[in-house]
Amino acid sequence: MSHKRIPKRKAAMAAGGVVALGAAAILLPNANASQDGGGSPDAAAPRTLKAADASDLASQLAGQLGDAFAGSYYDAGAQRLVVNVVPGDDDQVAVRAQRAGAEIREVDNSMTELHGGAQTLKSEATIPGTSWAIDPRTNKILVTADSTVTGEKWDRLESTVGRLGSGMATLEKSAGTFKTFVSGGDAIFGGGARCSLGFNVTAGDGSPAFLTAGHCGVAADAWSDAQDGQPIGTVDQAVFPGEGDFALVTYDDPATEAPSEVNLGDQTLQISGAAEATVGEQVFRMGSTTGLADGQVLGLDATVNYPEGTVSGLIQTDVCAEPGDSGGSLFTQDGLAIGLTSGGSGDCTAGGETFFQPVTTALEAVGATLGDGAGDGAGEQPGGEEAGGAGAGGDGAGGGDAVGGGDKAGDEQPGGDDAGDSTGTGGSVSGSGSDDGTGTGSGPLG
Repeated sequence: MSHKRIPKRKAAMAAGGVVALGAAAILLPNANASQDGGGSPDAAAPRTLKAADASDLASQLAGQLGDAFAGSYYDAGAQRLVVNVVPGDDDQVAVRAQRAGAEIREVDNSMTELHGGAQTLKSEATIPGTSWAIDPRTNKILVTADSTVTGEKWDRLESTVGRLGSGMATLEKSAGTFKTFVSGGDAIFGGGARCSLGFNVTAGDGSPAFLTAGHCGVAADAWSDAQDGQPIGTVDQAVFPGEGDFALVTYDDPATEAPSEVNLGDQTLQISGAAEATVGEQVFRMGSTTGLADGQVLGLDATVNYPEGTVSGLIQTDVCAEPGDSGGSLFTQDGLAIGLTSGGSGDCTAGGETFFQPVTTALEAVGATLGDGAGDGAGEQPGGEEAGGAGAGGDGAGGGDAVGGGDKAGDEQPGGDDAGDSTGTGGSVSGSGSDDGTGTGSGPLG
């Protein structure tokens, strides 16, 4: 028997109302809009591409260009894929990329050199409160330190970045504190923590399940869709810290309907599948604390040094998030799942950095599928029209429909009072906050 929809609060998206309305204005009217141009794959001029097609082209060219490929990014204004190439003996590299429809830019740093610089940071400057990611727009490593990195730690980080050279890395200071954010689309509760359902999926054995943040999965084994309610799902796999921040939770009731969708507050967006993030593309995040927010992808393969440990392979963005948003859905306008909210610094008033676990990596690791065939209604109505099916974990639990979906989560103090002293593989989990959506913490707030 499928569990029932949880009533939403009447005051929708109270903590993130302004942000949510702004993002919705961009997302909803254009959910079905095509950005395709008429360029031919054989044309010398760059093709007009939507972000998903640019991501596919980038993957193709990365394999075709080999060592000459130095990263790529999406120019949203021109709707073009920009590919960095390192000049070499093969003078046909740029020609091949241009014929494929990309805009070519010659740069100094190869991907091998950039990855080598990131390895130097890992070995010499793995300091809690720091992060780094490759930024193809600058062809450098973007290194960020939060407000806790001071004194000797700052000196060590600054020295390491300095040795890499200004042509290889840049160092920025964040006003906030890096921490994991607990809760996102649908609010879920376990072990005194509140997290969020990210995306409904189908587990490898065909059973209904969902993805959420790994630091939620290590905090509690069983999760409910209501505080102090009966469990609806059990953690099957969880990774945190280490090579990711993701967990697979299987629904206890095998008859649970798990549609592939995200609730946007007043309608749902169908999720047709998962896709790789592309630097420069516009993305949207749904959170039970802050509702709907949007921004851009800033970097890939990001490493974040949380107090609980180092997490690698993340997506860095300028999308805001707050305590109560962990595990929530990151997706594109045309219904592609991109990431799961991990953590970051700042809030939706002052802004900040937020990091996401790539969905593609999580799916591969846990052996699950998302989109077509992953639950009733999967892949239908890609433009975001209302879906009529019953939800998993409540009607339409797919990153937003039970409690969250843009509404504050019940009366559950989304700022962090839901945070508990849960423990798991990732270490202790602690935090504090208030019911206005703000909070502080030294790690996962759940």
